Amino acid sequence: MTRIVALGGTVNPGSSTEQALRLAASVAAEAGAEVMVFGGEYLTALPHYLGPLHDPSQGAEMVAAVRAADGLLVAAPGYHGTISGVVKNALDYLEDLSKDERPYLDGRAVGLIATAFGDQASMSTLLTMRAITHALRGWPTPMGATIRTYRGLFSPDGECLDERARGQLELVGKQVVLGAKSFAAGRDLA
Repeated sequence: MTRIVALGGTVNPGSSTEQALRLAASVAAEAGAEVMVFGGEYLTALPHYLGPLHDPSQGAEMVAAVRAADGLLVAAPGYHGTISGVVKNALDYLEDLSKDERPYLDGRAVGLIATAFGDQASMSTLLTMRAITHALRGWPTPMGATIRTYRGLFSPDGECLDERARGQLELVGKQVVLGAKSFAAGRDLA
C-alpha cells in the first residue's frame, strides 16, 4: 500500500488552503494511496518546535506518519510572500527524522500546493516550498500547484469550482502517488 501524508492549512477552519489539500489528497486516495491528513486544526495546536512549550509527544503522530510515508502533499498559504508560520513549524518537526535510515524526506515524492490571493505570492511560496523540500532531501513532483484564491473558489461541500485550479490539484495528487510508487519500487529492488 502506498502511504501519503497530507499536511497543511491555516488557522482558519475550512480555509481554501486546506480545501485544496483535501482535494489533492482525495485524488491520491482514488489513485490507490492510503492518505492521512494533518490539517490546520492539528498544525495550529503544535507549539513552536523546540520552543519553551514544546513536548516531544506533540507532533509525534505526524512525525511517525511521515516516517512511514512513501510521499507527502504539503499545502501552504502565501503570507507576505512566503509560507505561513503554521506550515513552517510543522515542517520543522520533521527534524525528528534527521537520524533515521531514510533521513528527513529522503526517497519520498512531495507534491506542493501554494495558495494566495495573488499570483506573485503563490509563486514565491511555491519556490520556497521547493527549496525546503530539497533541503529536507525530498523530491518535489514536476507539477507544483499555484492556486490563486478568491471567495467562491470552492463550493460549500469542498468542490473546486475553478477548472484551472482543479486541474492543477488533481495533477499534483496523481503525481505524488506515481512518484511515491516509483520510490517504493526502487527500495524493494535494493
